[in-house]
This record gives sequence, C-alpha cells and structure tokens, in this order.
Amino acid sequence: MDLAQQLTGSLLAVAFLTSFGSSMLYGYNLAVVNSPAAYIKSFYNKTVVSRNGTGLSGETLTLMYSLTVSVFAIGGLLGSLIVGMLVSRFGRKGTVVNTTVLVFMAGSLMGFSRICGSPEMVIIGRFITGIHSGISLSVVPMYLGEIAPKNLRGFLGLVPSIFIGTGVFAAQILGLHELLGKEEYWPLFLSVVVVPTFIQLLLLPWFPESPRYLLIEKNNVHATITGQYCCTEEQRSLSSVETLSVWGLVLDDSVRWQVLSVVVINIGMQLSGIDAIWFYTNDIFKNAGIPVPEIQYTTAGTGIIEIIAGLIGCFTIEKVGRRHLMIGGFTMMGICSAGITLALILQLLFMRYVSVCCVVGIIAGFCIGPAGVPFLITAELFKQSHRPAAYIIGGSLNWLSNFTVGFVFPFLQMSAGSYCYLVFATVCFSVAIYVYIVIPETKNKTFMEISRMFSKKESILETRGLFHVDQLKLKKMNGYGGLEHTSLEFDSSSSVP
Repeated sequence: MDLAQQLTGSLLAVAFLTSFGSSMLYGYNLAVVNSPAAYIKSFYNKTVVSRNGTGLSGETLTLMYSLTVSVFAIGGLLGSLIVGMLVSRFGRKGTVVNTTVLVFMAGSLMGFSRICGSPEMVIIGRFITGIHSGISLSVVPMYLGEIAPKNLRGFLGLVPSIFIGTGVFAAQILGLHELLGKEEYWPLFLSVVVVPTFIQLLLLPWFPESPRYLLIEKNNVHATITGQYCCTEEQRSLSSVETLSVWGLVLDDSVRWQVLSVVVINIGMQLSGIDAIWFYTNDIFKNAGIPVPEIQYTTAGTGIIEIIAGLIGCFTIEKVGRRHLMIGGFTMMGICSAGITLALILQLLFMRYVSVCCVVGIIAGFCIGPAGVPFLITAELFKQSHRPAAYIIGGSLNWLSNFTVGFVFPFLQMSAGSYCYLVFATVCFSVAIYVYIVIPETKNKTFMEISRMFSKKESILETRGLFHVDQLKLKKMNGYGGLEHTSLEFDSSSSVP
C-alpha cells in the first residue's frame, strides 16, 4: 500500500505536534549550553562575588558548569524511570500534555535566574528539562507507534528523530552572535523552549488518545478516532492482560531476546560516540584548520546534515526496513570513527579534511538510523502489556550511557589519545553484527506477529517466512492502529501483508 494512502492530515499533525513540543526540546537542550558557556560561567562567578566577596576558583567554576551540563542527563534518567507509571495513569497523549508543565517551570527558572541572581535556578531548570526529555524520548515513540497503521509505523516512528536534529540545529542557529549569542540574551536563549511547548499545549488536546491504550488498558469499547478512523474492541483475552513491571519483564523468559535487544541497541546508541562528537566538534574543526570565527557557522552546517539524514531515514524506512537502517548507520559510524583515529595519527595536511568528512559521516550515519530506530524497535518488539516496562529499561540505559560518555570521554581521551575513537568504532561494529544476527525485520508486521517471531529460539536467526501452519492471524490494522474486527482467527495461510 502506498505510504500516502493512509497518511492523513490528522495523523501527520499528531506526529508533528508531539515531536515539535517534546522531541525537539531534547535536541535543543543538548546543544543550547555550548554557545553561552562563557557567559554562564561569568554569571556564576559574579553572583558568588556579590554573595561572598570572593570569586570562584577555576576548578570550582568548571565543576559548577559541568554540573549545569550533566544534570540534564540525571533528570533524563529520572524521567525515563517514571514514564511507565505516567503512561499507565494518564495515557500516552495525556502524559505528553500533562508534562508540559515541567517545561514552563524550567523555562521560568532559567529565564529569571539572572534577574534573581541565582545560579541554582539555572541548574534546577536544566534538571527539570532533563526530566521532561527523559519522559518525551519514551512516550512520543510509544504514542506514535500505537496510533499508526503498521505500514506507517516506521515513517512516523522516525519523525521524532528529525525534530531532535531540528532542535540541535535551532540551538546552533539561535546561538549565533547575530541572534541570541550575546551575553545579555543567554537567559532568553535557555528559556525559549516554552514557545513550541505552548503551541503543543494549545493544539494537542484536540487530538485522540492511543486507541490501544483505551481499549486494552482502560477497556473503553467506544474509543474512536476523528473522522474516518475508528477502533473497535480488541480480543477479550488481550484486554485482561495487566501491565508488567520492569522486574516482571526481566524475569519473563518468553521475551528474553527482546529485552536483550533493547539493552544492546540503546546502550550502543549512546556508546557509539555520537555525544563525544557533538561535544568536541568545534575542537576537531579547529584542528582541521578552519578559522575560529567560522567554526560556529561550520558547526551549524552539521545541523543541516542531521536534518537531511533524518529525512532520508524517515522516507526510506518502510522500503529498506529497520534492520538495514540500523546496520548501515552503525557500520558507517564505525568506519568514520576509525577514520578519525587514522587522521589524528597521520597528522598529514589532507588528513585534516578527512577528519572533517568523518565527523559529518558519523553524524549522518547516526541520524539515518541509530538516532530513532531504537525507540521505534522498542515499541515494536513488545506487546501492550510489556511495552511501558521495556521503555523504562531502554530509556534508563540510554540516559545512563549518555551520562557515562560525557563523564568518561575526557579521561579516555587523555589516556588513549587518538586511539579513543577506536573504542567507539568497536561498539558500532559490535551492535551492527548483533542486529544482523539477532533482530528480525519488523517492517509491516503487527505487534502480535512480531511477538511470535521471537517465541522460539530458531526464529532469532530468521527474518521472514516464520509462520506457516496454524498461524495466529490478526485482522488487518485500520487507521490509527485499531482492529477492523473483534475476533482473532486461526488460519493456515501466510501472514497479513
């Protein structure tokens, strides 16, 4: 079926609104502290002088700024741990809407921090934005995965990754000296996140909740979707299944390979070295001989690469599949990480430009697949009852790995020198091999079909043709992931395309 046949305006609007007011803020907050770093440090030092009469030492000032940057990841970890409770209580869309209050709290704290003379307000604001991002990174792909028909699940599942790249790019552009990159504007620069969230809060409540959540967890048989999309009651046996806890999911032998896969791809996503590349892009470009005044514009150019690569992944995922995007993306990142090591070791003039190309290659490879597919895969590998716990595991490991890279990389760079990027290359190649061997293609499969693909050990090594006789067949998914009929039927034919 052609992608445009079921991609209605309402479905596209939901994907854009949830990503615009949530996922984009994650990308924005990743990059927003880079440009005003010197101004924030100056504010911290001046505030302490006014309070105590003496300024901060260089080490203490660095520690305070490092806390300002890293507390975002700590908040993200907390957000990922509570997302299961939130989505079960408020629903998928309800969680997105209700957590907007966190953004307004954080924006107010950071926006008025200089007026109040309080560095603590900046740090607490960063922590709260981290909580919101930790929730958003899990609930937005979960929501979109459940409202989308199976032939559009991949396309809509990667929309958030495009907006993450857009958020990074927006922070790079607004951080230019000609815009908000001046000292007097840094509080506004940090707090501008409230604008897209306000737009989301105005419009998103008019759109529907996930019908799978309403039917299976709330037993709402009258759940409908606007206009032509409606959803009737799912099989009675499915509606009685209780949501599993994280511990229950870990102990469930029937989903052992799914859990392991979520662990591998989420840890690999962060240990691939993409954060180290983002943090040190300016240094690499400086070593490549790019004039210092031009580095900020060159770095902003990488933001365009992120968006283009994300669009390529989004529009090709339903054709090439999830596995190929992940395998290709991680492999490309591994090759380019090894290329940076080679360029730093040889120190030849033309190798400087090779290092720049490798940075671009790592960013492009990441945004094509590894940036968004792991969140989509987490939704697809589990049934409704297992999904919230799976997102807690994947999200918490993602943020822990994010924090680990940010904390360990400077020490790794000091000890291993140019060879530190080989560590990232090894991780990338290892994840690509794991995906190739273990994870089957989930493209155009229902959640029940995907669950059965993992039900036997021998199915791990297969990517198609897994169902032949006495197959459990769901009726064709309609509209926002609703079922056309209420019954499940057994059939000896092949799976529904």
